[in-house]
Amino acid sequence: MSIFDAIRRRRSVRTFDGRSLVRDDVLKLMDFAEKADNPYGIPIEWKILDARKDGLSSPVIVGTDTFIAGKMKRVAHAEEAFGYEFEKIVLYAQSLGIGTTWIAGTMNRGAFEKAMDLGPDEVLPCVSPLGYPARKMSLRETLMRKGVRADSRLDFTDLFFDGSFDRPLTPEASGKLSDVLEAVRLAPSAVNKQPWRVVVSDGNAHFYEKPGKGYVSDDGWDIQKIDMGIALCHFEIAAGECGLEVTFEIKDPGIAVPGAEQYIGSFFRV
Repeated sequence: MSIFDAIRRRRSVRTFDGRSLVRDDVLKLMDFAEKADNPYGIPIEWKILDARKDGLSSPVIVGTDTFIAGKMKRVAHAEEAFGYEFEKIVLYAQSLGIGTTWIAGTMNRGAFEKAMDLGPDEVLPCVSPLGYPARKMSLRETLMRKGVRADSRLDFTDLFFDGSFDRPLTPEASGKLSDVLEAVRLAPSAVNKQPWRVVVSDGNAHFYEKPGKGYVSDDGWDIQKIDMGIALCHFEIAAGECGLEVTFEIKDPGIAVPGAEQYIGSFFRV
């Protein structure tokens, strides 16, 4: 399965068919997770957890007892690094026919943190169930998807800009980056808020977060920066699929922002 196929086909799965994961699929997924990386170089430890053994639960998940979780040090750019690396794993799971969904709040967090042996300076940002999707979604899942309009995305010109924020970028004008940016447009995000904005200048892509209210905790943890990491992941792996060589740097281009947008990082063409 190509990266583009995985991105287009993947959806959040909350209703599974009850089958245990095939051992070969588990081994492939964990091997991939152990080799996965992120552009910030921040180590993340991944584990597959058994809900029955570890007393784990989520009220929105039906039909599987298997989860994957990651823990890391609470350091600068931890959110973006986690989003980037976990999305790589999620898309690989999709290529194996394994369903996933990002869960940050609807779980008994204390039990997950205990199962991961979380240290005082560590954080467990999100988890995901793992399993084979059921043929039919539960009523709860159907209503949840409708509530956040899970199958819709903002228009291309609402997310991408040509040189400055006052010039919307069209797919036709984006040239070789058209498919890459479309992969970013299709990225998942918390309650489908799609906080990323990208200004393309001289073939380089500068990423900004358009923050929403209520996504930053009292200790400064920003859940939407996890979404930004997902968007960065989609850009880099889609660029690679298109044969475009890019490098990631945090090098603010000084582009004027129209509101509260925050610079995150840039991909420069090599």
